[in-house]
Amino acid sequence: MGIRIVIVDDQAMIRAGLRMIVETEPGMEVVGEAADGREAIAVSRRTRPDIVLMDISMPRLDGLSAARELLDTPSPPKVITLTTFDSDENLYAALQAGTSGFLLKVSPPEQLIEAIRVVHAGDALLDPAVTSRVIATFASRREPAPSPRLAELTPRELEVLRLLARGITNAEIAGELYVGEATVKTHVARVLMKLGLRDRAQAVVFAYETGVVRPGVT
Repeated sequence: MGIRIVIVDDQAMIRAGLRMIVETEPGMEVVGEAADGREAIAVSRRTRPDIVLMDISMPRLDGLSAARELLDTPSPPKVITLTTFDSDENLYAALQAGTSGFLLKVSPPEQLIEAIRVVHAGDALLDPAVTSRVIATFASRREPAPSPRLAELTPRELEVLRLLARGITNAEIAGELYVGEATVKTHVARVLMKLGLRDRAQAVVFAYETGVVRPGVT
């Protein structure tokens, strides 16, 4: 089956451009459009997309608020946030909202297509090193709040979470722990499942906000 996509932007020309890019790619289908956050929620609930391309700044309900509401439903779509501003504040807010990706509207078409494929496959779109830098910057502004969910992790899984927060790959984690990459993938999957997280990006946010890792401490 193809990848079902909803496009959300308050500018009709932007929506038309995104639709044109997406629909020229085999295996992708635009199943709906919306001009604001409220409409995005209604369209997504009706069409059940795999991916929502969500503008951040919109009337009635902004994209981050709409993403939070969508992602709080059973079997939610993956959300890629779109913005004209390359700001750490927007990136951090998007990660906190639970989105799986963050893309500038000026990005080339091939990057948009790759983003959709990456997120649909279950990975976070963001460069882990960039993600961890941004999270560390914002996490340093407040005291961490330990989570009881951490008690669900084994010592090895907690170690994997710490390594994830450093923004390193599965292969690099395997090297650190002297195990196979397949074993690391299993550990990562269990960490995400036990903590109720969607992807690695959310794991980085969780690790910093709960004090599993501290800014400036490796």
